Amino acid sequence: MLEHHIADWDNAYTNGANIAGGDRWPAAWVGPAQAFRDAQFAAGRAKLDIAYGDRPRNRLDLFLPESTAKGLVVFVHGGYWMALDKSYWSHLAAGPIANGYAVAMPSYTLCPEGRIGGIVNEISAAIAKAAEMVEGPIMLTGHSAGGHLVSRMICANTPLAPSVQRRIRHVVSISGVHDLRPIMRTGMNKTLAIDEAEALAESPVLLRPMENARITCWVGGGERAEFLRQNALLANIWTGLGAATNAVVEPDRHHFSVIDGLADPNHALTRTLIG
Repeated sequence: MLEHHIADWDNAYTNGANIAGGDRWPAAWVGPAQAFRDAQFAAGRAKLDIAYGDRPRNRLDLFLPESTAKGLVVFVHGGYWMALDKSYWSHLAAGPIANGYAVAMPSYTLCPEGRIGGIVNEISAAIAKAAEMVEGPIMLTGHSAGGHLVSRMICANTPLAPSVQRRIRHVVSISGVHDLRPIMRTGMNKTLAIDEAEALAESPVLLRPMENARITCWVGGGERAEFLRQNALLANIWTGLGAATNAVVEPDRHHFSVIDGLADPNHALTRTLIG
């Protein structure tokens, strides 16, 4: 009999210290993101710092393909709901853009200034704003905490308006944290302040998927065991609740490299997202 028990919850959800050279990130993303953003802006295909709400971080960047967009991709960043912003990830728009899709990347209010439930509402507002600017189907993707946020968008009690819900074709949660209850056991919760009520209200695994929900849960094979478990968990539960689900473990990828495929027009992650 194989018995599992997690004694150190902080270590279970710590990524950088458990990756060789992990201290390179997030700084390693800054240069490629800036170069991509500058090139898109110079070409007239970037609309930056578009307001979608009243709070200082309620801003999104929109990157456009060369011709009329086939639809909209929204990428929501991670950072455990308490770090980073949209500026680190611009280069990840390259894959969808090369395939003819516009890409929106929002920032959002971080904890402890906000709460996770409030961030959920902000992401809904960001998606609605981008959807006003780009016609066609909508694909949502996010990394880590962003994976949680995009999954939350297709729960039955989504804050998205029905007109936006109907346009969502696919969600890809990359290394998503789909159950918030374990995070309550980590030191991060001094900042996040997740309580039992919020965990029950905002964990996708504890909620029903909306009608016709379609989700791919994608994780790196070299990630922490908890991320592998969280990835499989949502796909497993939502399959039993009628959603179309897929769970992918990409070999030889860790928590920080698993998103790299979005920058490649032909990578399986990009093809899956827009497929």
